[in-house]
Amino acid sequence: GHVDHGKSALIAALTGTNPDRLIEERLRGMTLDLGFAHLRFDDGVEGGVVDVPGHERFLRNMLAGAAGMELLLLVVDANEGVRAQTIEHLQILQFLNVRRAIVAVTKIDLIEPESRDDVCRRIGERLQGTIAAGAPMYAVSSVTRENLDALKGALHDELATMPPRNSAAPVYLPIDRAFALPGLGTVVTGTLMQGSIAVGETLTLEPSGAPAHVRSIGVFESTRERVDAGARVALNVPGLDRRAIGRGQAIVGPEFSAARTLSVRFVPLSSARALLRRRMTVRAYVGSAEILGTLIGDDEMLKGHEAKAQLRLREPVVAFPGLRFVVRRPSPMTLLGGGYVDGIDLPSPALGRPVAEEAVWAVLRKGGLDAIELNAIAVAANLRESAAQDALDRLVERGEAILLAKPPAYVEGDAARALLARILERLEQTQRNEPWAMGMTSIGLARALDCPEPLVVRVAERFVADGRLMNRAGYYATLDHRPSPAPEQLAFFDRLVAIDEARPFLARSYADVATAVKRSPITGLAKAFETMISLGLLVKVADDLYRGSQIARIRARVETHFREHERMTAAEFRDLLGTSRKHAVPLLEWLDAHGVTIRSGDHRTLRKHPPTMSSEPVEGLSKDEGRVTGGAA
Repeated sequence: GHVDHGKSALIAALTGTNPDRLIEERLRGMTLDLGFAHLRFDDGVEGGVVDVPGHERFLRNMLAGAAGMELLLLVVDANEGVRAQTIEHLQILQFLNVRRAIVAVTKIDLIEPESRDDVCRRIGERLQGTIAAGAPMYAVSSVTRENLDALKGALHDELATMPPRNSAAPVYLPIDRAFALPGLGTVVTGTLMQGSIAVGETLTLEPSGAPAHVRSIGVFESTRERVDAGARVALNVPGLDRRAIGRGQAIVGPEFSAARTLSVRFVPLSSARALLRRRMTVRAYVGSAEILGTLIGDDEMLKGHEAKAQLRLREPVVAFPGLRFVVRRPSPMTLLGGGYVDGIDLPSPALGRPVAEEAVWAVLRKGGLDAIELNAIAVAANLRESAAQDALDRLVERGEAILLAKPPAYVEGDAARALLARILERLEQTQRNEPWAMGMTSIGLARALDCPEPLVVRVAERFVADGRLMNRAGYYATLDHRPSPAPEQLAFFDRLVAIDEARPFLARSYADVATAVKRSPITGLAKAFETMISLGLLVKVADDLYRGSQIARIRARVETHFREHERMTAAEFRDLLGTSRKHAVPLLEWLDAHGVTIRSGDHRTLRKHPPTMSSEPVEGLSKDEGRVTGGAA
């Protein structure tokens, strides 16, 4: 309400507590900063009262206190009626969390009894079009206490039927006051807007990121072991430096962190439409914080409609989907409007999921194929991480969500399966057209499907793990795909990489073979070459190229040597093959890398259990052709 309309006096009369804390406030008879009082009833119903200043110069303080309000007690002087600040307060509150209102017409002891009804009628007319329109109205006197019991009864009934706040959400406590007490250390106060806090819990001070260990919890005159959303709270956090804490910071759960850029839904005040610009400097009020920033909107905003916008702040602030905010001009500080941080639109609850699953599934559905990590899901769904994880586990079990790896993240199940169907369709088409190819690389799939490669890899690997897709040597293929080089392709490599029985371990130059493949007119030869190498039918060793059968015979000779000798030198290996050191050394390094031998100084020994070679035939190749798994090195 307006300055000097008797707000503090009314709170003192209702609660027995003068909310004006500062000596200057009591001397001047005017509230300068937030005041607090405890409204208690015999049946246990209670409320935390935040008394906000009415003077326009202290509107920033009013906004810090109003952010956590749910029930508005609007105070109007019977003599002065509704004034400018009364209306501005109501305009601000329409963008915040207040949804119920009671009007107290004060100082009725100063007007004639027969004129009271007419005064109340005029006040009601002035409140039309505001959030206090049609609100219950009580004409009271803080001096004579006339009608105070009726007003107090109305407050009781409103508080008793107020729906509970979300205690299962991550903790969010915007700080409106911080001080130090002897023997206790730092204490911060605020309205716990969501979540619950227990003694012994470690939370976070944002935007600093400092840990805030809760030693004790106070709710007005009592101490609590635990407090739930909706309460006025004083937290003893001795590990925090009082000098580093101020109004505008917040005590939050581990799910939250501060950010400078917010995607929002902005609702312009109709009277401020002429002041709006597509990009404009504003004062933003988020939680208990006042921060300069830039509001960036579109044509819908300029037309005075609710619109998507971006709020870029000069300092970071904690925000999450659904959190409400207000913006004003920097100077003069005219109210422009407000709104809420953009988030998910919950689908109809008719699907029968629990609330947490519904919220998580809505986040995934909005994200589609954008892989979202647990913390981001928890923030977007406004759930504690543990609750979000439980919901995700159930959704994954039913196939409504898909868990991706490296790092763990989630996508909506139908979106992932739709991408898998596109991958399979593309692979089948490629395999029909190019039966000699191993399959498709992730880059090839990404280009063919016009999808980001990291997304293709993560989704494809998920279905490889589930046994619905194959990945061999970096090539994706359907489960039934067996690469089949064409006869003319096989004949090409038989000629080019032929084995000379007089020199059975003679290598070919890999570069020469690659050049010949590139110049050949044979269809698909380059991919057939990749297949031969991937399957170990051709083996690249440094700059050399061998047939798989040559490598098999080399291994056989090495193993025969070790049946008679414990060690082998490079010179012995060279003589064993009848080759030069130029070719022997890369071959030895290949055998080391593929787990056949172990190097110790100038000697090699045989591994106790060297890997076995696959002898699985590949369609179109002779069964006596040696095949070495993992041919390239």
